[in-house]
This record gives sequence, structure tokens and C-alpha cells, in this order.
Amino acid sequence: MSADAEPTAATTTAEEPQKAAEKEAIRAQENDDDAAQPYGLPGKPLARGPFLFGLVGGLGVLTAIAIAQMVVNSLSTIILIVVAMFLAVGLNPAVEALQRRGLARRGAISIVFAGVIVAFALFGLAVVPPVSQQLSEFVAAVPGYVTELGRNSTLHQLDADYQILAQLKTFVTSTLGPSLASGIMGAGLVVLNGVYTTVTLLVLMLYFLGSLHTIKDYLLKLVPATRRARTRAISEEILTGIGGYVAGNVLISVIAGVLAWIFLSLAGVQYALALALVVALTDLIPLVGATIGAILVSGVAFLQSVPAGIACVIFFLVYQQVENYFIYPRVMKRSVDVAPAVTVIAALFGGALLGIVGALLAIPVAAAIALIIREVVVPRQDRA
Repeated sequence: MSADAEPTAATTTAEEPQKAAEKEAIRAQENDDDAAQPYGLPGKPLARGPFLFGLVGGLGVLTAIAIAQMVVNSLSTIILIVVAMFLAVGLNPAVEALQRRGLARRGAISIVFAGVIVAFALFGLAVVPPVSQQLSEFVAAVPGYVTELGRNSTLHQLDADYQILAQLKTFVTSTLGPSLASGIMGAGLVVLNGVYTTVTLLVLMLYFLGSLHTIKDYLLKLVPATRRARTRAISEEILTGIGGYVAGNVLISVIAGVLAWIFLSLAGVQYALALALVVALTDLIPLVGATIGAILVSGVAFLQSVPAGIACVIFFLVYQQVENYFIYPRVMKRSVDVAPAVTVIAALFGGALLGIVGALLAIPVAAAIALIIREVVVPRQDRA
């Protein structure tokens, strides 16, 4: 027993200097911590009490409201970017077709973009001169209208009884003049804003068209590697459908514009080319675009002569039936695989949400959603 107790005592005696050294090291560390943090060590974190929970929740609500407000304030910019990307995707098949003929992508983009600029220029040259001529003719005819009114005996008698001319002069100088001035300023601002928006749209479209492959590759990197190939295939099919839809819609509008120009020229309607371009432009709008163009052109024709207006109404009624039942299905059958009822519903929702832009984007978006449901959601439900 005594032999066993002696090593234990020796071990205890040997451990005491080590414990003392450890205590000294801990004390030195505490002194260093006190020197580094003169205000003391931080305490325990606050418990998740009701006040902290409410504070964090309130900050989250305020953050969500701020983000929603920023989205609402920048909605016009977001729409502009989406439309530019949509147009770039729609023009990409034309660029790739030129590439297959041996052109470099930069040269193909330059040719397609130049074609878009020429189309805008031709539209302006066809529409602006008739409008300017009509305005100048109206301004030149105003003095004659005033002279004829001054020679009217009935107007002289009414002016003697009710001082109509004096009241009209007061109205023109005090109310109509400032209103016209402000209206002209507002119209000028609208024109400048339209020019700025158009230029911005064209520049964005050019950038997106040039970097479309880079954008696709970057976005695919955000997808897990195991799903990247399938996602690439689905996205390529969606982009092909959008490009086909844009090309088909433009082709249908060109057909409508050419046929309208031929008919209006044969019917002797003035400004046939400008009116045909209006028909082609409005025909791009799904569902109601062709009707809007027909109403506008028929109204202009009625102002020229009643027989010409009646002929326009008959022509557009017949042509819309041909377009709806023969031209549109044959052009679009390889572009978007969407049921007619879904097309109508999508166009109505798109128009209600974003106006004309929403109606234009609704059909390819509906086709993309239908493809995702068919290729992703339905197989997953079948395996469940």
C-alpha cells in the first residue's frame, strides 16, 4: 500500500506547477482581453423575445414595401428592357440565317439592325408628309373660314344680340390660348419622349442581340450541373418559339399591309401607302389590332367619299376572315403550340396587365409556360 501511495503523491506534486502555469496563462489572457476591450466582454445575445420578433418582422415588411415601390417606379424601364430582349430574341433567327450563309455574327447583326432602321425610316417618310400636309392645308384654310364667318348675316345678328364675337375673343385670349400653348408644349415633350424611348429600345436591342449567347451561357451557369443540359434544351426551344412567333407575326403584318396598299391604290384612296403602313403596324397587336387598323383606315376613306369607305369596310371584313382562318394558322403552326382558347385568354390578361406590350408578349409567354408544364411538371407528376 505504501509503495502505491508514493507515486500518487509524486504525481500530484508534479502537476501543481503545470496547473499554476495554466492559471497564469488564463489570467494573462483575461488581462489581454480587458486591454483589447476596455468596455468589457460582450454579454450573451438577446433572447428571441416578442419585441425583437416584432422589430425584425416590421423591418422585413418595410423592406418588402421599399422593394415593391422601387419595382413600381422602374416599371417603364423594366418593360423597355423586356421588349428589347423580346425583339432581340425575335431577330436572332434572321441573324443566324445570315451566319449560315457565311457571314460573321457581327456583320449579320449589322445587316439586320440596318434593316430595322430602314423600316423605321420608311414608316416615318410614309406617315409624316401626309400629316404635315393636312396640317398645313388646315392652317392655310383658317383665314378663309374666318372671312366666311364674318360675312354671315345670321352671325352678325347673333353678335348684335349676344356679343358672341366679344365673348369668343375673350375666351381665345384668356383660356384657349394658354391651353393651346401648354398643349403644344406637352405634345412636344411626348414626341421627344417617344424619340428617346425608340432610340433607347434600339440600342438595348442591339446590345442584347450581340451578347445573346453570352447571356444564355451565364444564366445556364446558375442551374445545377445535373440539370443544365435539359434546361439548355428547353430554353433553346422556348427561344426558337419566340423567334418564330415574332417572324410569323411580322410576316402576317407585311401581308396585311401589302394587300391593303394594293386595294387602297385601286380604290383611289388618298395616302394609300401611309394607311397601309398603319394597317401593318396595328396588325401586330393580337386579337384587336386588325380591327383597330380597319376602323382607322375606313374612317379616313369615309372622309374622302362614302363609296370608298363602304368598299374599305367590305374589304377588311373579308380579309380578316381570310387571315384568321387561313393565313394565321398556317404561319403560326410551327412557331407556338398553344390552343386557341389559351391564346385569347393570354392576350386578354397581357393586355389588362401591360397594355399593348403585354398583349404582344402574352402569346409566346403562354407557349413557354405550356412547354415547361409539358416537359417538367407533367413528368414529375407521373413519377409521383
